[in-house]
This record gives sequence, C-alpha cells and structure tokens, in this order.
Amino acid sequence: MSMSCNWRKSSYSGEGDGNECVEIANSPTHVAVRDSKTPARATLTFPPEAFAPFLEGLKADAPR
Repeated sequence: MSMSCNWRKSSYSGEGDGNECVEIANSPTHVAVRDSKTPARATLTFPPEAFAPFLEGLKADAPR
C-alpha cells in the first residue's frame, strides 16, 4: 500500500489518548493495519477476503 493511503483510527483502539491506537486503510485490493504510534514501521496487509477471518481469529483468542 502506498503512503498516500487514507488511514483512519480503529473504533476499537481504546479510550482517551488512544494509547492502543490501531489504524486501518482500505483499497479495492488490500486492507492494511498499522500502529499509529509507529506509522513508518511494518504494516500488515491482507487481501479483502482474508481480513474478516483474521479479525475473527483475534476475537476468538482475546481474553474474556
């Protein structure tokens, strides 16, 4: 994904100052995720059809 993506903060990034801020960017061919505190570092990139199963896997492993 190019650096000109329209990144937006995830609604699940935490309250207040966004200490747990995750950003997401969509394109017709990819969905990308990054840590807003270190945007120049690695970005996870998924084909759109793989992103929903990735999220479901995270939810399944989350502590309750």
